[in-house]
Amino acid sequence: MDQFSLLWTNTGLYQMSWGQGLMLLVGILLIYLAIVKKFEPLLLLPIGFGALLSNIPGANLALDGGILHLFYMVGIESGAFPLIIFMGVGAMTDFGPLLANPKTLLLGAAAQFGIFATLLGAVGLSVIGIFDFNLKQAAAIGIIGGADGPTSIYVASILAPELLGAIAVASYSYMALVPLIQPPIMRAFTNENERKIKMVQLREVSKAEKIVFPIILLLLVALLLPAAAPLLGMFAFGNLMKESGVVDRLSDTTQNAMINIVTIFLGLAVGSKLMADKFLQLDTLGILLLGLVAFSIGTMCGLLMAKLMNVFSKNKINPLIGSAGVSAVPMAARVSNKVGLESDSNNFLLMHAMGPNVAGVIGSAIAAGIMIQFLA
Repeated sequence: MDQFSLLWTNTGLYQMSWGQGLMLLVGILLIYLAIVKKFEPLLLLPIGFGALLSNIPGANLALDGGILHLFYMVGIESGAFPLIIFMGVGAMTDFGPLLANPKTLLLGAAAQFGIFATLLGAVGLSVIGIFDFNLKQAAAIGIIGGADGPTSIYVASILAPELLGAIAVASYSYMALVPLIQPPIMRAFTNENERKIKMVQLREVSKAEKIVFPIILLLLVALLLPAAAPLLGMFAFGNLMKESGVVDRLSDTTQNAMINIVTIFLGLAVGSKLMADKFLQLDTLGILLLGLVAFSIGTMCGLLMAKLMNVFSKNKINPLIGSAGVSAVPMAARVSNKVGLESDSNNFLLMHAMGPNVAGVIGSAIAAGIMIQFLA
């Protein structure tokens, strides 16, 4: 073999399979969506670039000893990265709207129904032979319905690490597509008069309430459901740092530098699971479709719960805020506000929608705890 032939056979172009070529295009697509369409750029950009790195033939960056594999082992297999991000989310969260209108907690709870409905659907489709998901895999897929990326990754890393890449991409894709997916569902399940409902002004929540709430929340949930303690504990701790007012430096670091650093490595680690031989399977399409079903059912159930509550409530709830019960914070709340303004330009629902939106984060963490407690 001459020198040129030896050089050619050692190139990535020579070694590339059709699957790797396709996944390189998928990586480029994710980067395009992040930069041009601005769909969840903080995560789609590193995930997309991770997909490029993990599919370069011969580089082996996502295999044992590769840098992407190291990121995965340290941050995702250990569960550290999703938990640290949850701490940062907690430090950026205001429980005020939820405390001012506690009944919106029911909207966040109702929106989690999509998780369990999709779990049953995935099991059912596997029983009749359409897909081949076991119970743990079905649970990890169902959690996509919570529209909470870190929670989806955390549950998948414990229950179905082999599906992590598809679940992460589906979860963050649907989070990014909230403005496209939710409005048609919202309009289909509400009428014009319901969308015009003006809600009572929220009361002012005291500082003491905001400090005590994360502690009580953690103790109430974790003592009953210990498996929820990691996610909910980090979330509550981040929020306590913010609301206490005595550790501003720690809170600022958690909200900014720390969550940004971890987000970079999390995205690259998730991208390492987008290798062609792992991702290009029929089950991946099933995960994407079931994830969309889960998210849609969650949105619908939040809307229907708000309408049901109005039957028994004196102070009416605008059903649009029910769709914010999924935990895509604050995107889902903004969409509720936007659709409401289309019907009445003076009806601002953003702060009202933040109540169920924050409740959705709590609900998805509890749902994750239930899955892990009984299936891990």
